[in-house]
Order: sequence, then structure tokens, then C-alpha cells
Amino acid sequence: MSKKLAAEFFGTFWLVFGGCGSAIFASQIAPSATGGQLGILLLGVALAFGLTVLTMAYAVGHISGGHFNPAVSFGLMAGGRFSGKELLPYIVAQCIGAIAAAGALFVINGGSGDGSAGSFATNFYESAVYFGKSYSAMQAFLAEFLLTMFFVIVIMGTTDKFANGKFAGIAIGLCLTLIHLISIPITNTSVNPARSLSQAVFVGGQALSQLWLFWVAPIAGAVVGGLIYKMLLQRGDTEVLA
Repeated sequence: MSKKLAAEFFGTFWLVFGGCGSAIFASQIAPSATGGQLGILLLGVALAFGLTVLTMAYAVGHISGGHFNPAVSFGLMAGGRFSGKELLPYIVAQCIGAIAAAGALFVINGGSGDGSAGSFATNFYESAVYFGKSYSAMQAFLAEFLLTMFFVIVIMGTTDKFANGKFAGIAIGLCLTLIHLISIPITNTSVNPARSLSQAVFVGGQALSQLWLFWVAPIAGAVVGGLIYKMLLQRGDTEVLA
């Protein structure tokens, strides 16, 4: 168990440090001499989050299952792939790893920004951070619910014993990239309560007051995703494909 928890700590640390770090330091660096943008922008940040999961899935996924996300742990438990006895220790390890990574980013960045919505890569709703458009709590909840639901379905499908598990990490990483491409403008993308908690702890204010949504919606979506795969999609040992 200690090795599993260490793997979850390091995996979640890398996810927050790499994903949120790219958003904080590299998303918009400075205009170039020709007037272009040198930062990696939305596409780069989305890819960075996907790469963190992809790399850690292959590095330590064989040790702990590579959850790196409390919602994923809930979803896999609902889908019958994870023991409820290990749920709380996994979530604690994930949250500690995420907060440690956010602490490192805080020190490197020299603070958590100006505390506005989206600063320090925090999640948000009802704030027009991108493109001058804001989304309500209901819209944000639905987005986080659906995206986490599909994320868990992809995870369960690609790691199914009947699937080609060698490519599971790639599919899961690309799925998380797609999720960010969809929802960065809506909520700055959570689908991961530990990731949301870690940034909110250092920013406070609105980030903390809105944190409830980024725990409830992803966990609810993950549980539904796990049940959908288990009840509707999972193939039984006696089933024969046509």
C-alpha cells in the first residue's frame, strides 16, 4: 500500500506541476518581435495536462493503477475496478501530492497572482475570463459532470482486460487533452478535485468558495461513468464478439 500511495502522490504532483505550471508560466509569455504570441496558449496547456497523465501512467500506473484524481478513484470503485477500502488513503495521497505541487509553483512564481478568477490556474464559474463570456454554475456543473463521466468511461474501456492495454496511457492522455480543449474557456477545466483544491488553497477567496462544484460535479460524473461502463458496456467473460 505504501508504494501505491507514493505512486499516487508523485503522479498527482506531476499532473498539477506540469499542467497548472504550464498555464501559469507558459500560456502567455510575451509578444514576439513580429507581433505573434510566444506562449503555448490554450492548445499547449491542454496538451501539457494530457502529457502529465500519459507519462505518469506509464511511469507508475503499474504500481497504483494511475488514478491521480479522486474522481477517477470514485469512478473505478463504482465500476468495480477499485476497492472501497483503499479509497480514502488514495484521495489523501492525491490531495497531498497536488497541494505540494501547488506549493512548489507558488514559491517559483513568487505568489499566487492577483487573486482574480482563473489566476494561478484556479477553476471558476460565472466569470468572463476567456473571450468575454461567462458560464453559470449550472452550465459549469454540467460540463464538469459530462467530461468526467466520459473520462472514466475511456479509462475503464482502455484498461479493460479485453482491450489492448499497451496503448491505454496514450488514449487516456489524449482524452484529458481533449477535455481541456473543450472546457478551459468554461471552468479552466477541473475534472479532478485534487487539482482544484491545490490551486484554491493558495488563492483563497472566490476559488475556495466555488470549490464545492469542482468536487461534487467530477465525482458525480465519475460515479455515473463507472456505472455506465460496468452495467452497459463491459463485456462478460462468456460473451463472444460477432
